[in-house]
Amino acid sequence: MNFGLHPFRMPRTVLTGVGSAERVGEEAKRLGGTRALVITDQGVLKSGWVDKTMERLNQAGLKTTLFSEVMAEPDMGFLNGAADRVREGAPDLVVGIGGGSSLDTAKMVACLLTSGGRVQDYFGIELLPKRGLPMVMLPTTAGTGSEVTPNAIFTDTAARLKKGVVSPFLLPDAAIVDPLLTVSCPPAVTAATGMDALTHAIESYTSLRATPLTDLWAVEAIRLIGRSVRSAVFRGSDLAARTDMALGSMMAGVSLANAGVGAVHALAYPVGGKFGVPHGVSNSQLMPYVMEYNVLGNIQKFAEVARFMGEPVEGSSPSEAARLVVAATRRLGEDIGIPMRMSHFKVTADAIPEMAQQAHGNRRLMDNNPRALTLEEVRAIYETAL
Repeated sequence: MNFGLHPFRMPRTVLTGVGSAERVGEEAKRLGGTRALVITDQGVLKSGWVDKTMERLNQAGLKTTLFSEVMAEPDMGFLNGAADRVREGAPDLVVGIGGGSSLDTAKMVACLLTSGGRVQDYFGIELLPKRGLPMVMLPTTAGTGSEVTPNAIFTDTAARLKKGVVSPFLLPDAAIVDPLLTVSCPPAVTAATGMDALTHAIESYTSLRATPLTDLWAVEAIRLIGRSVRSAVFRGSDLAARTDMALGSMMAGVSLANAGVGAVHALAYPVGGKFGVPHGVSNSQLMPYVMEYNVLGNIQKFAEVARFMGEPVEGSSPSEAARLVVAATRRLGEDIGIPMRMSHFKVTADAIPEMAQQAHGNRRLMDNNPRALTLEEVRAIYETAL
């Protein structure tokens, strides 16, 4: 257990529950907004939720403009161009609605509009010089937890690597987590984002920066996601399952924001950057293999993860229980239709040495892992997951 001094941060306002999205206009007005920039993608635009959001903002007295061109897994060129395109509208508040790509774009645009510069100027930790425009985030997937984190992830196209901007100035002012917005999420996206959220919960629970406070959020996230992700994938209209997943994703995001994550994410970023594998999928593929190494770093906590996921740990030793979670996460990924081998996405063995160097060199994540991994061990994990 980490007993050091660590700040605990989350948005000032978190609204949850069925119908909470109806409060978006009220929250935007409370933050002083008069000209709201709504950022989303074409898929969410077609769902009708964006029109409803803009209508509610208008009813609250705000003028609205729309940017609906967010790309999946956005890169820094796209992000810089998006900021340039919306600047002339002089918004004083940003509303993000969508999955992680839309929310990360909205958060970063809000900061670029106040700080200037290019996104690549701020890759790293606490490099943004000032707070962005006030932000309200509405997730339409249960996965990234971006609505409650100070992180934004983009692809560095030159390096072919996903990189993060991490700053308290990226933390939204308000998060509105309405499970109704996730009901139309397709099964494959529900599966990938659900496993992404589970990765956040497990990695933050077992991270070296975990504290008793972050554990509260991570444990409940593991419970909620573990019991409901299958139902959310295969019975998308199950509002109880969707509510569990929306809350679980948000709680995992709070834990991630304060305890951080580890080697699963470090290994996933090069896979996504080089081969275009969606972030939730690459996390899913690598999680069992990374955890197989990590178990020895904190046997007690991994044993508890197995119990939280509903595994039959009664009568098992901590070591036996801890190893159950490795098989449980692999089985869960398989059950909900995620290809659990990287080769499915044309990842090749000759790419492993470079990916291993990049993953091992990501010290922000690797230094938070419950077990120190050598470069050779990182390479071996990739080879096993191929």
